[in-house]
Amino acid sequence: MIELYGTPRSRALRISWLLEELGIPWEFHYIDFARGDNRTESFLALNPCGKVPVIRDGELVLTESAAIMMYLAEKYGAGKWLPAPGTPAAARHYQWLSYIITELEQPLWTMGKHKFALPEAQRVPAVRTTAVWEFDKAAAIAEDWLPASPFLLGEQIQVADILLAHTLLWATVFEQDIPPKLAAYRDRLSARPAMKKALDKTSASAQ
Repeated sequence: MIELYGTPRSRALRISWLLEELGIPWEFHYIDFARGDNRTESFLALNPCGKVPVIRDGELVLTESAAIMMYLAEKYGAGKWLPAPGTPAAARHYQWLSYIITELEQPLWTMGKHKFALPEAQRVPAVRTTAVWEFDKAAAIAEDWLPASPFLLGEQIQVADILLAHTLLWATVFEQDIPPKLAAYRDRLSARPAMKKALDKTSASAQ
């Protein structure tokens, strides 16, 4: 039984969504930031950063959403969620993973940090203008890269697809303009039954 620590709509959603797609048993531990759950001794023993998501799989404790997704796909994906190592498809998949994390997500998290995550004295609201510019630039490139195929690498959904779709959902929450092809891709991917199951299960645990 894999244990996932997080909140329903945080980066933990990437993990819960993938777990549902993989069809493996998992349980959710809701971390209430307002209550200080992320600052408890027991949680900091799992992740000294005090951030989510975190998974526990047997003796393994793992943080960082992209690393967790890759681990789950490699161990439980039966070869369907990652391209064959050393192939051009694998190289493109790594490129997408890196681009999503460093170019698309980074300005969104900058907005989040300076809106609610950082201590109030450390927030600089004016940084939002630069972050919006960075996101728009990155989104325009992703829009140009997006293939005509159903998924990023063809007919088979991959880890990077969930990562991109979730990041675009996050951008929507931050009220960012999403180019039309990316918006359609976001809507199509987020309509998958596994995503709804993941959100329902984690939201129920947070009640």
